[in-house]
Amino acid sequence: MPEILIVAEHRNGVLKKTAGELLAAASTLAAGGKVLAAVLGPGAAACAGELYAWGADAVLAADSPALANYSSLRWTRVLAGAIAAKKPSAVLLSVSSLSRDLAGRLAARTGGSLASDCTGLSAAGGATTLVRPILAGRASITASPAASPLIATVRPNVFTPQKAATPSTASVETLAVEENPADLRVLVKEVATVASTRPELAEAAIVVSGGRSLGSADAFKIVYDLADALGAAPGASRAAVDAGYAPHSMQVGQTGKTVAPALYFAIGISGAIQHLAGMRTSKYIVAINSDANAPIFKLADYGIVGDLFQVVPALTEEFKKLLKA
Repeated sequence: MPEILIVAEHRNGVLKKTAGELLAAASTLAAGGKVLAAVLGPGAAACAGELYAWGADAVLAADSPALANYSSLRWTRVLAGAIAAKKPSAVLLSVSSLSRDLAGRLAARTGGSLASDCTGLSAAGGATTLVRPILAGRASITASPAASPLIATVRPNVFTPQKAATPSTASVETLAVEENPADLRVLVKEVATVASTRPELAEAAIVVSGGRSLGSADAFKIVYDLADALGAAPGASRAAVDAGYAPHSMQVGQTGKTVAPALYFAIGISGAIQHLAGMRTSKYIVAINSDANAPIFKLADYGIVGDLFQVVPALTEEFKKLLKA
C-alpha cells in the first residue's frame, strides 16, 4: 500500500486549516495505505493531536528552534531526509508562499515530479491522476506523474477536511535536524504580522474583493464592511492594488494570491484574465458591476448590474439583518 506524506503548516503550534484539507486529499491517494504528516518548527509537536483527529496515521515533527524562521535549504534537507526514510509515493503541500519555494526544491532534491496548484487528485489501479489549471485558468489538464515521488501543491478549499472515525494514538516521531551552517545562506530573518480578526485570504470560505472602479482607498470601506458582515476576507484586483487602494497582501490573481472560497464577491472588477486566474475555481461567484458587458458576468453565478456604491451598502445591511435573525 502506498504511503502519502503531507507537509502541514502552522503558526506557533496552531495548525492552518489547509492541514486538514491536505489530509483529506492524501486519503484519496493512499488507497488504504498510511497518511503521514510532517510538521516543522517550534510548536510542531503540539499539532500532533489535531493532525491525528483529521486522519493522520503518523506524525513526524521537527520541533526545533533551528527551524523557527524559514530556511529554504534547511527545511529542504529535513524533509528530504524524511522522504528518503519513509519513501512516500506522493508529498502534498498547500499552495502558499512557503510551498512555492519548498516544493520545487524537494522535487529537485528527491528526483521526483512536481505538480503545482492542483485542483484534483485521484488514484486508481496504482496510478495517480492529477488535475491542474493551465492557460491562466481558462483550461485544465489531467496528467500522471512521470517520476516518484510526486511533489504536489494543492489549492486551498478544494478538499473538505474529514474527522477520523478512530483517530490514531501513535506517538510523535522526531525528525532529525542537521544544523549545517551552509543552509543559512538564505534565511527569513523576521516575519512581520498584523493583528486582524479577519480570516486569512487564501483560506477564507468567503472572499469580498474590490476593483479599480471603487476609485479610492477610502471607498474600499464598503468592501471591508461587507466582508466583516459576512465574516469574510477582503481582497482586491491588481488594478486596485496598483492604484494604491489596497495593499498587495489583498491582491487576488495570477501575480497575487489564488483563492477558491465557497463564495466570492467581485465588486467593480471587470474580469481580466489575470484576476480570473486567481479566483475562477470559487464555488459561487457574485459579480457587481455597472457595466452589463463586463467579462466577469460570463463567469459569475449571480450578477447585479448597478451602482456598486448603492448596491454593496444595501447588501451589507440585508446580510446584517439575516445574520442577526
